[in-house]
Amino acid sequence: MVIGKLVPLALFIGFLRLVGITGALLAALAWSVGVMVHRRATGRPIPALVLFSTIGLAGRTVLALATGSVVAYFLQPTITTALVGVSFLASVATGRPLAERLARDFCPLDAEAADHPLLRLFFVRLSLLWAFTSLLNAGVTLWLLLTQSVTTFVLVKSFLGPSFTAVTLGIAAVWFRFRMRRAGLQVHFGSSMSVATVPVAAPAVHPALAAAAHRNA
Repeated sequence: MVIGKLVPLALFIGFLRLVGITGALLAALAWSVGVMVHRRATGRPIPALVLFSTIGLAGRTVLALATGSVVAYFLQPTITTALVGVSFLASVATGRPLAERLARDFCPLDAEAADHPLLRLFFVRLSLLWAFTSLLNAGVTLWLLLTQSVTTFVLVKSFLGPSFTAVTLGIAAVWFRFRMRRAGLQVHFGSSMSVATVPVAAPAVHPALAAAAHRNA
């Protein structure tokens, strides 16, 4: 995080005041490329964050220098964020919520838990939450880009994106446990990093829960 994100950000802001936008763009890119070259030369692995960050910086720098517009440099990540929000919305419309697919990548669900109607309803609503926060993030970022100075935009944006992500993840985690607890289910994380839901009280609660979920859907 420090090497791939914070140092390039500090270099960009520092060189922006000293030599202008072109020098700031090249300084941030030169640092990232230099880190990759040094680690390769010393036989150390290149962190994925540094690799992806360098590729993104290179593409954005070329675009900004070719167009002569700093807006072009910062607009690409904003467009990506907006497309992520649209993707979450589209996944809900097609009946395959993207939040569920992402959750399965990080924490596999057993068959009974995955098919539970309340859990499926939760993933639909979580996808809508991610869509909302992503589109809000993109909208606020675009407004900052068009109305604020470059220095102000970079400083605010460096905290804005992570804040949106952290808040959304926090809401999702608390909301998930709350909904499962209200449904009479308890979440257990197994040693294989899988999730199972089991009744807290009597098993007879299941038919009522399924019927309630069907009516809510």
